[in-house]
Amino acid sequence: MERVKYPRTRHLPGSPGASADDEHLADLGVLRAGEVVLTEKMDGENTTIGPGYVHARSVDSPAHPSRTWVKALAARLAGELPDGMRVCGENLYARHSVGYDDLASYFLVFGVWLGDECLDWDATREWAGLLGLECVPELYRGPFPADGVPGLRRRWQEGHHRAVSEGFVVRTAGAFGRRGFGTHVAKWVRAGHVRTGTHWMSSEVTPNQLLT
Repeated sequence: MERVKYPRTRHLPGSPGASADDEHLADLGVLRAGEVVLTEKMDGENTTIGPGYVHARSVDSPAHPSRTWVKALAARLAGELPDGMRVCGENLYARHSVGYDDLASYFLVFGVWLGDECLDWDATREWAGLLGLECVPELYRGPFPADGVPGLRRRWQEGHHRAVSEGFVVRTAGAFGRRGFGTHVAKWVRAGHVRTGTHWMSSEVTPNQLLT
């Protein structure tokens, strides 16, 4: 089966966590045109689960202890996913820079694709429920704020409950094609997000904690 690399998400204007080689979304026209969904940006590993396969953002990602749990999840879902469907989310088993002690699951869905179409947010939540999965926390849904990115930041600050949050992702509530990803999805990442000197994959795996 063909494996598809998850597209690169552009930073919103003024995103303090952007690095020199990151891409930025200069024109917010598509986001401003309709309803948007704001979700918490979780500090995990971008992971795709399809019918009979699972991979990190790199489609040839090697084995790693932090990926054992999500591989077992993918095996459970293998017979439940229609051909051409991909469920994309954060693998949160291993602690990266932000630690969690209240996760609903070690895999949180942020997108469901059918071929080259990313399903609308309602369908995404519906499919997650049918598959027994949880979505990333939704912080706001409605019109794009009149004051732009500052308005999104305010809703993020009001919506997330953790002492430390990596940032947020905003997407159109409606469906869009792969070619439109760059204008329909964007992120804002706080400054100083990476607080460890050693990359998490080179460290001993410390599991995050599930909500009990």
